[in-house]
Amino acid sequence: MTDSVVTRFAPSPTGFLHIGGARTALFNWLYAKKHGGKMLLRIEDTDRERSTEAAIAAILDGLKWLELNWDDDVIYQFSRAARHREVAEQLLADGKAYRCYATSEELAAMREKARAEGRTRLYDGLWRDRDPSTAPAGVKPTIRLKAPQTGETVIEDQVQGRVVWQNENLDDLVLLRGDGTPTYMLAVVVDDHDMAVTHIIRGDDHLINAARQKQIYDALGWAIPSMSHIPLIHGPDGSKLSKRHGALGVDAYRAMGYLPAALRNYLVRLGWSHGDQEIFSTQEMIDAFDLPGIGRSAARFDFAKLENLNGHYIRQTDDKTLVRMFEDVLDYVPEGATLKAKLNERSRAQLLQAMPSLKERAKTLIELIAGAYFIFADRPLEIEAKAQALLTEENRALVGRLRGVLEGVSSWSAEATEAAVRNFAEQNGLKLGAAAQPLRAALTGRTTSPGIFEVLAVLGREECLARLADQTA
Repeated sequence: MTDSVVTRFAPSPTGFLHIGGARTALFNWLYAKKHGGKMLLRIEDTDRERSTEAAIAAILDGLKWLELNWDDDVIYQFSRAARHREVAEQLLADGKAYRCYATSEELAAMREKARAEGRTRLYDGLWRDRDPSTAPAGVKPTIRLKAPQTGETVIEDQVQGRVVWQNENLDDLVLLRGDGTPTYMLAVVVDDHDMAVTHIIRGDDHLINAARQKQIYDALGWAIPSMSHIPLIHGPDGSKLSKRHGALGVDAYRAMGYLPAALRNYLVRLGWSHGDQEIFSTQEMIDAFDLPGIGRSAARFDFAKLENLNGHYIRQTDDKTLVRMFEDVLDYVPEGATLKAKLNERSRAQLLQAMPSLKERAKTLIELIAGAYFIFADRPLEIEAKAQALLTEENRALVGRLRGVLEGVSSWSAEATEAAVRNFAEQNGLKLGAAAQPLRAALTGRTTSPGIFEVLAVLGREECLARLADQTA
């Protein structure tokens, strides 16, 4: 094995990049970065019926958005089928594999009998030692590994510890199907070997595959990479992660307004810990990440925790970057096209001006968009029900009087408008809130917004007076 660390992320392109896959990619990326090595990307597209170009594009886009950049060119497993066949033929020539002529009916009967007898080995070795010259005509044989029938297959797993299988329970697995296509088990071993992969970090749903793959490595006389099988992600209730828990594609989190850095930070803490530290910069993650820090039990996905973490990252992000992220996420939300059309030099400047206040309240970019509604709203404003309830006849009259006061403010700013409204409230024996809330409803159509004097400053004199006139006409 070489000194240089090589990890790989090897998704099947039968759907989007889901959250568990994103975490696997992150762990591989961090381990490679920590050791100055490489993370390679292999698309396991051997399932031709279910693999799609759209899924491949979604996986690549998801990794790029998460800023998990791979090294070297993407490797497509299907394109290496000839090499996989060559290895199967070599095992056959070396007496480590054999041709199996069992028909589908015979195999079905074998499986049924084995299950009835409570055996996990489903193939009974029918063609293991038979003379191929006795093969029935017209049956295209598979090539099976001549697996050891006694003893143990052992994996020293970096996360699961020592894992042992009794060989008597493991089948002579198929390496090459009757139509000449290689199986997943063979393809993975050959690809990992040829790509010089030193560390395999993947979900523990692959643990049984590790036993079978170890037998192929042994038959070929190849060194087996270090193995780490990480527990899967469960829902908050401990059940298998489903869509309602968050088993969504990375693209869905992007559309929900999560920041890549926040999602990376959240995922790294799903199943891995470093003391009590919760928040990590990317460099801190790289420096701290290690395989023994990964727990053996399933991690639980918690949307509230992700939201809070995302809110932290939004508050830590500079305003100009947030304006850019605000624009980027518009491609993923229903009202995005309308808002994009309204983004111009003036509205961008207004958004930037309001950002310090907007980002204090928002846990996602979608909440940031909702909070910035008042900047982009068309006149006359759509007034929400709660705001409408505030705008009683009496309060509309109050808004009309406030408009008259604000009209007299010559140098328009948050400070100047605040002084004018405070002065009006004092003179009329009102609490500031009694004047500010109807003013907010009339200017934003909402009952919540950034500070009302900030809203006045961001919208500008002309727009504010026009909106107030709409509510008092």
